[in-house]
Amino acid sequence: MEVARLVDLLNSFTNSSTLPRTTPSALLNVLMAADKCTRYCSQLLRNLPMTCESALLYLDTIPSTSLKGDPVQQLVDAAKLFLASHFKDISKFEEEIFNLPLAGIEAVLSSDDLQVDSENAVYDLVMKWARTQYPELKERQRILSTSLLGLIRFPCMTVRKLKKLLDCEDIDPLLASKIVTDALYFKSRGESSSSSTLSHLHGISLVGAHRLYKYHPVKVVEFEEPRQEFFSHDFEFGGQRFYLSAFCNLDEKTPLGVTLGMKKQVSEEHDELTVEFEFGLGGRKKFLSKFRTTGTFTGGKVYGFRTLVSVPWAAFIADDSPYFINGILHLRARLTLIK
Repeated sequence: MEVARLVDLLNSFTNSSTLPRTTPSALLNVLMAADKCTRYCSQLLRNLPMTCESALLYLDTIPSTSLKGDPVQQLVDAAKLFLASHFKDISKFEEEIFNLPLAGIEAVLSSDDLQVDSENAVYDLVMKWARTQYPELKERQRILSTSLLGLIRFPCMTVRKLKKLLDCEDIDPLLASKIVTDALYFKSRGESSSSSTLSHLHGISLVGAHRLYKYHPVKVVEFEEPRQEFFSHDFEFGGQRFYLSAFCNLDEKTPLGVTLGMKKQVSEEHDELTVEFEFGLGGRKKFLSKFRTTGTFTGGKVYGFRTLVSVPWAAFIADDSPYFINGILHLRARLTLIK
């Protein structure tokens, strides 16, 4: 069928929702020609430079019912990957991110490669975006429950932050209770699988996959590849927020160091804390105290010890290393508030 003839037929169908000829052979010809045209246009669009504007246009225009592997769906997938990559470090797009439409924010939050301090920051971003885009409470609750809450990795959030869900008016109380219960259950099992799914509720899938976090849960963290520095989730002590940081020196005779820091806060009731703290490593039978001192902390202050272990790296991670229990390094910080 000639292209001009196909265009005339498509224009006729667009304007009237009917075709001039409805015999089996005529309809089959139109179907085959339209499929070729779809594939050709999809290919041309994929070859064009992708921008945020074009990516959002594809997501807004193309029906979400397209089949996986379909040329049109491939275009949609490319648009989602582009947006996820473009907004990978969301801290660089504080204003732009809140102007994204629903399809755009979904594409960004679906990515495992999102660079954020912690999943707490993702939760805060979702809530701020929803309040900005949907000022009406009921509509905001609907969008959150049907589209956005399933993209938050609740098991990766801190317990302190999870408890705040229970008082959040933007989330139905029963739904919030279920999310928190399942997330805490997941935490208690100590799992860190990147594909673990907890449950489904109102279409919400609670997934425990870790992103590229700066701060990680204190209890147990498993990395797919070695990292030279690790930051824990912050924890409360003496009315302030503290965090642990451990760092490795693979090529030195002092393979492990650790620091304790107090985070800066917007408002602080106590600007200064004097703390006695002790670092220890888990041995075969008990924790081995490696460092003990007293420091006065203010917001942003860090104390540490670079030589927590004074053996070569190979000996530190050897099978008979006294610092590992069942292949897991147990690191402890004991804090005492000095009045």
